[in-house]
Amino acid sequence: MRPRCLLLLVLLLLGQPWALAQNFDFKPPATVSDPATPAVMRDLAERILPVYQEENPERYLANLSALQLVAGNYTAAYASRQSLRDRRRNADAGRVGRGLILDMYTHARAIEATNRVPFAQAFTTAYKDVIPKLGDLDAYTVTGWLATPLATFRDPLQRLFDQRRPKGNIELPEALQLVQDYVQYEAYRSFGSIVGALDNEDDQRRYEDQDDILIKTRGGIGISARLVRPRTSGKPLPALLEYTTYLTPGYIREVAAHGYVGVLAYARGTGKSTGAAVPFQREGEDLRAVINWIAMQPWSDGRVGMYGSTYSGFTPWAAAKRLPPALKAIAVTSPTAPGIDMPDDGGVFRNFAYRWSLYVMNAIDDKAYDDEAAWRTLDQKWYASGKPYREFASFYGKPDFLFLRWLNHPSYDRFWQTLIPYGREFAKINIPVLTITGYYAASEAGALYYFDEHHRNNPHADHTLLIGPYDDGATVGGVQSALRGYQVDAAAQVDLRELRYEWFDHVLKGAPAPALLQGRVNYEVMGANEWRHAQSIEAMGAGTLKFYLDATAVNASHRLAQHIAAVKTKPSAVKGKTKVEAPPAFVSQEVSLADRTDATTWAPQVDIVSHNVEVRNATAYVSDPLPKPLELQGQWSGRFDLTINKVDVDLRIAAYELLPNGDYFQLFEPYTLRASYAKDRLHRRLLKAGERQVLAFKIERLTSRKLQAGSRIVLILGVNKRPDEEINYGTGGDVSNESLESAGKAPVRIRWYNDSYIDMPVQR
Repeated sequence: MRPRCLLLLVLLLLGQPWALAQNFDFKPPATVSDPATPAVMRDLAERILPVYQEENPERYLANLSALQLVAGNYTAAYASRQSLRDRRRNADAGRVGRGLILDMYTHARAIEATNRVPFAQAFTTAYKDVIPKLGDLDAYTVTGWLATPLATFRDPLQRLFDQRRPKGNIELPEALQLVQDYVQYEAYRSFGSIVGALDNEDDQRRYEDQDDILIKTRGGIGISARLVRPRTSGKPLPALLEYTTYLTPGYIREVAAHGYVGVLAYARGTGKSTGAAVPFQREGEDLRAVINWIAMQPWSDGRVGMYGSTYSGFTPWAAAKRLPPALKAIAVTSPTAPGIDMPDDGGVFRNFAYRWSLYVMNAIDDKAYDDEAAWRTLDQKWYASGKPYREFASFYGKPDFLFLRWLNHPSYDRFWQTLIPYGREFAKINIPVLTITGYYAASEAGALYYFDEHHRNNPHADHTLLIGPYDDGATVGGVQSALRGYQVDAAAQVDLRELRYEWFDHVLKGAPAPALLQGRVNYEVMGANEWRHAQSIEAMGAGTLKFYLDATAVNASHRLAQHIAAVKTKPSAVKGKTKVEAPPAFVSQEVSLADRTDATTWAPQVDIVSHNVEVRNATAYVSDPLPKPLELQGQWSGRFDLTINKVDVDLRIAAYELLPNGDYFQLFEPYTLRASYAKDRLHRRLLKAGERQVLAFKIERLTSRKLQAGSRIVLILGVNKRPDEEINYGTGGDVSNESLESAGKAPVRIRWYNDSYIDMPVQR
């Protein structure tokens, strides 16, 4: 048998189409938008069509229709898409998929070719054959897909062009992918300017939209609001409300598409709302007026749910301090807790709070607020000056009474306690609550505060926590597949906004509870790619491991040991006697607060996965390699045995998994702690300079991570001294009034004794 015939027989026996072995000449134009591109792609499609084969019927029809589209055979392409849709109908179980976009586009091209009408007219016909027949939620989903920016498809296609150009040819699998990407680009390029008007027309048919509402409070303030509600509902509906200090369109149309009345209300001084903007302080009373107004409207069934993220996640708690009868459910993401995580975190004020206060009080515009370079320069100027933190605003030239007011309340005193529920007030909150947050969310401490205090004061609280590898924007921008250098587990890539609607449906409409919310605490185990469920944060782990701050030096670091180093002995020079020699019992650390040479060179480390970590004004403690995988679960705590020459200090604690390949994986967002508030936020307890003492603490962060065998745990412990945060000089006075001049140039000197430890909850 001839070799070629033998090869063909082998390929046929293996079930591999001969076409898969083919290459095609292909020289793409310089840019996707080049006028020559359609002809080049058409030529490629025409050469592939006669030889293309595929065993999988659905994949075959999808690729065939794309090839036919690019080749200009629109009628055949539409017939292929119809066959594909018929095959998928049972599998889709009534759900719409993104394939519907190409169905409409292909139909429009077929109408254009058959009836010889302009594409805009043809697409309008194809659109109206589909979208008006969909339910509100499906229509909202599809029109959202139609609004995807063209760059989403153009840029990847351009990269493919650039990759293939030097080679001059392309193999069949890559060619098929290229054709699919080109069809997506060409579709969105063609209908992009048409869909906006069509979507608006469809929305007007489905929804009533009121954007000129002004709700009066008891004090005469007018709160501007907008609502969207389904026209098709023949009965009153529950309302979902977001109350915000930002001028944003919000999600009220999405809310209405899910069968609720969507209401968006703006805080004082925002948009058309009257009164002066003073964030945090009046939201509770204003919100109660808004909620009462909603409950009295003829389209309302008297029940209101609230939702939001960060600041708009704080506002439901402000309303719940004196719970309005109509407020029946709260679902928030990383809710800000004033006095807990804003304007400070761990008791340490952050420069960002000044910028934010100016913005929300309308003292600066979007452009000034977003000018990162200018704010970084401001941080550097203040830091290099050594001036008191109270003078920070003077370096920008805009005094801020609110920022100064905050600085007057470094403890969690009555000023902060009046803004959100405090103590036994949580016990009166008996409505369901869902809190979503992330291991890398800036407002995680606030989320945990609300959850802990609600359950501590009301053991029967119906309050559910969901946490995963997310930042603050997880429900606003959606869960990212890659977050700050970390490829997020597939299990964690959940549509959290849709989950929120499922939860509201459960609470307000009697639907089944979302499957993901099986416990009071629901958390994704990074590295294990799975969700776990527990009835409390404490129950996340089945035990704890203590790791001690061993004084033994290991290169430039020290050991993180599971046992305190034993006392060593060695033979004495005197015959018959043994000399006892104790190892070093502490690690000495010295940090110069006067040294500001790093003012312009320092930048925060933001990556979750990196090749190195910052050990600045700190000491690194590194464990031995793990003999087997280890799951760290829950909230860390610890006890530091130390001597310090100051009566206060701000500490910074960061933790990493040092992977066998040398990369560092950040286990949680680094935690800053003012030592004098370690026991509680209400009372400042100064340290004793020069005396050995114990500092017990709990890290206001959660983590869940399956560590690999061979990995090491790295703890970075040091003094917090950053250009973008308040600096504690350790005099014991008001930290915001301290300066380098008043504190003197003596460095911070700390001895970390080796019976200091970190308690890490683990799953054994």
